[in-house]
Amino acid sequence: MSEIAIRLLQPEDHKALAALMVEMQGHYSVPCPPVQDILAGLAALPAGVDILIAMKGGAVLGFASACNLYPGPGLKTGFFLKEIYVADAARGAGLGRRLMAALAELALERGHRRIDWTADADDASLLRFYDGLGAVPYPKKVFYRLTGDALVELAGADQD
Repeated sequence: MSEIAIRLLQPEDHKALAALMVEMQGHYSVPCPPVQDILAGLAALPAGVDILIAMKGGAVLGFASACNLYPGPGLKTGFFLKEIYVADAARGAGLGRRLMAALAELALERGHRRIDWTADADDASLLRFYDGLGAVPYPKKVFYRLTGDALVELAGADQD
């Protein structure tokens, strides 16, 4: 894996990343939007989103997507890791760890003092991976999600 380059996403990488995102959706058995929609989303990334990619030749073998956070403890900035994914064919060679190390390096370069993320509590191998990075679960926090009808209802609550 030494010929792997890890760097920030560039517009010329969008098609290769979109292909990996299609694989990812299949891996998680969730619906996948059309490739043109994925490409449109990549072209219109919101400010503060950073995507690191692991490239070999013209193929994207993995990515980590994070967004900037403020404020954190001590009113410092941080990253929230939204997604890390390594292609099925590239698993087990340390690529996920290299992506996380690159994200940690980018965080420190930007003056961030932490990286937060969520993990599937039922995925033992994923939890072992994160534990192996030196990360520790933070049991004092609960993950919430507002979506669907509840999101729409809350958004319209002040409009009556």
